[in-house]
Amino acid sequence: MSAAIIDLLATAKANGRCPHVWLTDVLTRLPTTMDKNICELLPHRWKPAALG
Repeated sequence: MSAAIIDLLATAKANGRCPHVWLTDVLTRLPTTMDKNICELLPHRWKPAALG
């Protein structure tokens, strides 16, 4: 399990994302994201949630 998390964080960094910002946003949005949209939260497709 920890290897998968480390891999996701490394992928986020490799895609020019701040791993902390990406992970915080994903963990916040995950409970309300529909199964069919989970792929949008992967580091290479992720866009930050709109503020406000």
